Amino acid sequence: MSGAEQVTGRGFAQGWCALSALHGRIEARVERELQAAHALSVREYSLLDVLSRQHPGEGGHLRMGEVAEAVVLSQSATTRLVSRLEDRGLLARYLCPTDRRGIYTDVSAAGLELLAQARPTNDGALAAALADAALVPELAPLVEVVRGG
Repeated sequence: MSGAEQVTGRGFAQGWCALSALHGRIEARVERELQAAHALSVREYSLLDVLSRQHPGEGGHLRMGEVAEAVVLSQSATTRLVSRLEDRGLLARYLCPTDRRGIYTDVSAAGLELLAQARPTNDGALAAALADAALVPELAPLVEVVRGG
């Protein structure tokens, strides 16, 4: 069997199922813990995290399309998510000073504080989910890849 046949065969499908299962386990664990401790969803946390990494220098601010790509959501879903967090006082939108058609979003002081409080919860839930998944034989190799091993 050629390499191409192997990639498109049963092993590829099994690998994809294992990757999907690992992602689902991790996301569910992180979601539960972020919601319980900080009333944040995984998507909200991810959005705050991505936006907190912006900087004032050249190319430092992301347009909404770039934000959507970074958090793996559609642009309309990202806009709704930004609106929800803006309503909670965690984000602020403003017009791009050099292109009045562009809209940027920054994390507010309250958003940065919540993100700082939530980061250890996120990291702990991620570590725990990976430790649990490492005990499942079909997931263990993927866990090692995620851990950088």
